[in-house]
Amino acid sequence: MFKNALVSCSDKKDLVEFLKPLQAKGLRIVSTGGTAKHLRDNGLTVIDVSEQTDFEEVMDGRVKTLHPKVHMPLLARIDDPSDLEILKKYKVEPFDLVIGNLYPFEAAPSIDTIDIGGPSFLRSAAKSFSRIAVICDPTDYAWVLEKGSLDLSDRQKLAAKVFAHTSTYDSMIAKHFAKETRLDFNDLSLGGKYVQALRYGENSQQRAVWYRTGGEENGIHRAQILQGKELSYNNLLDIEAAVSTVRDLSEAKSCVAVKHNSPCGVASHAEAEVAVANCLLADPQSVFGGIVATNFAINANMALTLSSIFLECIVAPHFEEGAIEIFRNKKNLRLLQWPDFHKMGDNFLYRSVSGGFLVQTKDQVAATWDESWSVQGATLDQDLMADLLVAWKICAHLKSNAISIVSKGQTVGLGMGQVNRVDAVEQAIQRMKRFHNDCKSPVLASDAFFPFADSIEKIANAGIRYLIQPGGSVKDEEVRAKARELDVTMVFTGQRHFLH
Repeated sequence: MFKNALVSCSDKKDLVEFLKPLQAKGLRIVSTGGTAKHLRDNGLTVIDVSEQTDFEEVMDGRVKTLHPKVHMPLLARIDDPSDLEILKKYKVEPFDLVIGNLYPFEAAPSIDTIDIGGPSFLRSAAKSFSRIAVICDPTDYAWVLEKGSLDLSDRQKLAAKVFAHTSTYDSMIAKHFAKETRLDFNDLSLGGKYVQALRYGENSQQRAVWYRTGGEENGIHRAQILQGKELSYNNLLDIEAAVSTVRDLSEAKSCVAVKHNSPCGVASHAEAEVAVANCLLADPQSVFGGIVATNFAINANMALTLSSIFLECIVAPHFEEGAIEIFRNKKNLRLLQWPDFHKMGDNFLYRSVSGGFLVQTKDQVAATWDESWSVQGATLDQDLMADLLVAWKICAHLKSNAISIVSKGQTVGLGMGQVNRVDAVEQAIQRMKRFHNDCKSPVLASDAFFPFADSIEKIANAGIRYLIQPGGSVKDEEVRAKARELDVTMVFTGQRHFLH
């Protein structure tokens, strides 16, 4: 059983309950400031760290454990006689239990919440895991107490958690101070805070865990789950895709349905209930089993509409009580209430590659019509411009090569994930003809330029007379000429939106 403990915690949850039975068996406790007071107030006998060091806490507690008489008992090699002689000379006993966690920098980022002493003594203790049990997570108290005597593998597991804890803490601080300049550094550390284990990854044979990035950023973990099964790995990916799409459609009441990480139905309308209905009708076949996100509150009428089909999850800023009552009949349907979904959060995207990872800033699609865009063809009225802008925004959220066709704020045909542009055009047109063959004045967006004029012919033959694209092909003039010949008006944005 443990004999000598160093204890200094910001999070004091369950600390007293853990230490009392250990002290009843003879544990000596050395502690600091607020932790020492908390333990004494709860009936434990504590030695102040200043007694151990013969040096009082100074600078409002900034210097407490940064002392040789703290770190010698942590770093001493028990099998080295010279180390034992030093401990004897300075009259200090080696620690065999260390409990600590760090100042809450994430909750209140400031110079004063950057912990210096905490990471130092935790790392010293973790380095000596061959003889010291070091605990930084209160959830470990129960199993450590139950087991009593820890073996080397137990202590190594605890030490590994400490190094992960301090690494994440430092990465969070670096992230806060670097902000947008992170890509200018030669070193980049990614830290994650555990949210929950997931049943499996994309497939049942894959393990998966959900982490959140440390810091103040908005994220899915801040959403309130009102009902339904636990979120799966695939649910989380689809929620991210749905929310990032609806976040860009702030000019109207918007509803987005996502399936397999790509939008399959989108609708924007002045009336929220119409947006919901139109979203589900955009592609009534693909939406089955999908995820829906809105930028408006869900009322009872919308709940009835959404309950008419099988959905995995619905994300909204708010659910009215009448809507929640209706959804209760679908116990497995996940409802996520996320009022601040519109906040961007971290502006970086990370992708793993063999032996490393890639980092890029998030793509930003134009929020409003840009007067610098050039138009070839007819003069555009406000309705056409609105539809072209919606189509352009949606296209940025489809896997490339991507085509979106929109009519009156509703997607009527989507083509995505194709290895050539003409196939994406054909796919989008095919879906339009299947579900919306009578739609009025459809417009089309392409996430990148048209390399050849063949796509323009197919677009014109489908009755589409307005399109928006970046331009930039070496054969732009051929494409322009074909558009003029077929009376197709083209808007050139000068900016592509690949998504891989």
